[in-house]
Amino acid sequence: MTAPPLFAVHQTDTVRLIPTAYYKPPVLKPLVDTDEEFEILAAFEGLTNQRLSAEAAGLSDLESRELIFNAYGQTYINAAFSYTREEGNRFNDAGRGAWYAAFEDLTAIEEVGYHRTRELTRIGVFDDEAIYQVLLAAFIGDFHDVRGFDPKTDFLGADPSSAYPAGQMLAQSLRGQSSRGIVYSSVRRPNGTCLVAFQPHLVQNVRPGAKWKLTWSGKPEFTATAV
Repeated sequence: MTAPPLFAVHQTDTVRLIPTAYYKPPVLKPLVDTDEEFEILAAFEGLTNQRLSAEAAGLSDLESRELIFNAYGQTYINAAFSYTREEGNRFNDAGRGAWYAAFEDLTAIEEVGYHRTRELTRIGVFDDEAIYQVLLAAFIGDFHDVRGFDPKTDFLGADPSSAYPAGQMLAQSLRGQSSRGIVYSSVRRPNGTCLVAFQPHLVQNVRPGAKWKLTWSGKPEFTATAV
């Protein structure tokens, strides 16, 4: 297919949610007085982080030189590209991850809530509670924009079994053209906007935002509460 048009992205606070079980505040923060000092100290700490180097050795489609080793948030950035689902996601397959984010908190909540509901459906249990940490990140540059496609193509469909393979084919083609990533309409929240970035270095200024608690009380529907 013809490559989608480019769209100039300038978003300073896109939203990604991660379970708080995987979120640890930076241990270096109490040692400094300003954000500038913290960035310098984090850069030194990152140079000695061998764990992520070891993780990179087993990746099938992500070279270690792409990973981030000298910026706050490097653990979360590298994890997004290093760990994948067997089926992949909408715009990445099992061989390579990507950074997914939303332009709004509520959009990120609906996207994450959908996937957790899928997991609960598989085990047949809808009594669950999870607290998620918002990671804010900035993106600047030209991304391919598929929001104007009408009718919507297969890769923007609601069913992962058909949408994900189509989206993964598109992403592979665009990555071959050195694409930064894709801006697309949220499938889970009407009028919401999402972004997927194809390279780790595109994820800038990662920092914590709000926390949200998602609760399932015996039904597939969930509620979200700020905590």
